Amino acid sequence: MKPTINGTGFGYIDLNGERIKHDILIRLDGEVKKRKKKLSKEIYGTSHTISLAEAEYIYQEGAEQLLVGAGHFSRVRLSPEAETYFQELGCQVKILSTPNAVQAWNESEGNIIGLFHLTC
Repeated sequence: MKPTINGTGFGYIDLNGERIKHDILIRLDGEVKKRKKKLSKEIYGTSHTISLAEAEYIYQEGAEQLLVGAGHFSRVRLSPEAETYFQELGCQVKILSTPNAVQAWNESEGNIIGLFHLTC
């Protein structure tokens, strides 16, 4: 079941009544996991560029869309390799500032994965 995001602020996200203070990945079945930023940081020195390795971890078969909360200042982007990966799988990627992504998540339907960066 898709969890409801109740709000966000710089450095946190409120999900089903719980305040979480780290980036998260929401799976197709609603499972919430800590984002594996290390997969991108090892390659780019930052978690603001999603690497192919992280993209492969994020994707789940059957996902039609990935919604990325790119941070409060919209810093997160896909690497060219990650962008190609999602295109080849037919998984649409929507990147919005985290506050806007929260609203889009709560209004979304279908097979969607969410990745939310909570700071910049």
